[in-house]
Amino acid sequence: MAELNYPIGIQSFSEIRRNNYVYVDKTFYVHDLITRGKYVFLSRPRRFGKSLLLSTIEAFFLGQRQLFKGLYIDSQDHEWNTHPVFHLDLSGTNYSQPDSLYIHLDDYLSGWESNLGIIPEYRKALGLRFKNVIQAAHSQTGQEVVILIDEYDKPLLDTVDAPKLQEDYRNDLRAFYSNLKSQDKHIRFAMLTGVTKFGHLSIFSDLNNLKDISMYEKYAGICGITTEELHQYFEKGIEEFAAKNGLDKIGAFELLRNNYDGYHFSPQGSPDIYNPFSLLSALDSERKGEYWFGTGTPTFLVKMLKDNRLPLADFEKYESSISNITNVSFNLNKPIPVLYQSGYLTIKGYNDIDDFVILGFPNKEVESGFFNNLLELYASLRTVDSELTIRRFVDAVRNGDVETFMTGLQSLFSDFQYDAFDLRHLEQHYQDVIYIVMKLMGLYVRTEYRTASGRIDLLIKTADYIYLFEFKMDKSAAEALDQINTKDYLLPFRADGRKIVRIGANFSHKIRSISEWIIQPVQ
Repeated sequence: MAELNYPIGIQSFSEIRRNNYVYVDKTFYVHDLITRGKYVFLSRPRRFGKSLLLSTIEAFFLGQRQLFKGLYIDSQDHEWNTHPVFHLDLSGTNYSQPDSLYIHLDDYLSGWESNLGIIPEYRKALGLRFKNVIQAAHSQTGQEVVILIDEYDKPLLDTVDAPKLQEDYRNDLRAFYSNLKSQDKHIRFAMLTGVTKFGHLSIFSDLNNLKDISMYEKYAGICGITTEELHQYFEKGIEEFAAKNGLDKIGAFELLRNNYDGYHFSPQGSPDIYNPFSLLSALDSERKGEYWFGTGTPTFLVKMLKDNRLPLADFEKYESSISNITNVSFNLNKPIPVLYQSGYLTIKGYNDIDDFVILGFPNKEVESGFFNNLLELYASLRTVDSELTIRRFVDAVRNGDVETFMTGLQSLFSDFQYDAFDLRHLEQHYQDVIYIVMKLMGLYVRTEYRTASGRIDLLIKTADYIYLFEFKMDKSAAEALDQINTKDYLLPFRADGRKIVRIGANFSHKIRSISEWIIQPVQ
């Protein structure tokens, strides 16, 4: 076990500091926020350090200066006054029942009211009770209050498939959060965090005083771990990781970078950001793993992927306007903004002329976990099944044994659960599954690959082979193969040097699998 004390899953700043866990000093950002801003919103993926950031801000406003000894903010000129802090955490509760939100908010309010000696006149009026708490705290202490709301969007995300309940929650939260504007004279600082920023008809339509710093260049490193911070705080951990895995230090760094780095949270000027949960978990366990994905894909995201069948190749290089990815609609009918804000896609490039960003997977952990999740969703295979399936295919494709691969693919489709099929787009469904399998094998794969004479249904490249697939539905493998030959799909690859193999295949509605195929190597 590594000697460094890694704060995995610990979200309390005071616990980290008091128990000698490694703390990456983010107090430069805290100092900047509290001196330059008053109402702040920050969106970051789950397990990226949002809760720890709010806990750090809470400790500052509670005047706990001893916890900040040696950190950046301790060297700055502050009065370190103790302010009343109302820290509301909306995570950790499932809001699927109609009274869930009320129970959760009432529990917080009751505690605050008890401390302030307030007896609420209208117990159901949550927004009014919060207003009275804010005013009483300011009056009794003589200090303006601080409001910190963690995972503000959790009730809305939990009710994606219950629009009436979601609408009720939205109204309740709008009334509750409106105090951040109406009680301005009583508030010193307020900050909301969440995974997503909901756009039209949301609480943000009322809180026009809330500054969204999610894509500000200067705050790009406020959560997560930068490359500089990795070397500053975890050099010893990298050395221990390298020794445990038979790598040199450079090799260990490359492995960690390829699997956990690659996030960018502003169009320009963003440093490379490591996923902190995965990075610390890998250093602590001294082995590579899919740690962030292992904590589970949110329910709302699974539903979104089921309801919106996007071309899977789009996930690797998707062009989007910045406005498109910064606001999410409540019905989640636009998957790309949600995938970006949830951390499954990140900014890979920026076109400043047309003002659009290029999105893609941040690293191997996310890409592999994402496609494993999709295979389970598209094929109703359990993760353990999908891993065994992928391993069976690897050698066949890389060694040019197409017959074994196609036979295995036929068996895979035949083993699908009945309700796993998208019967409206069955051919696309089959292509998507093959694409997912190839991505999980780590191979170069493209769907609908454009040539001068047409589009190849599926293109796969290995070190020694190039495979050209054409699929038909309820026709014949011969017709599929004939299309490859008559449209000169081979021309772009003849000078490549690798062996080219043509595969024509037919899918059958009746058996819901591949009914036949013809393999034709290019001599």
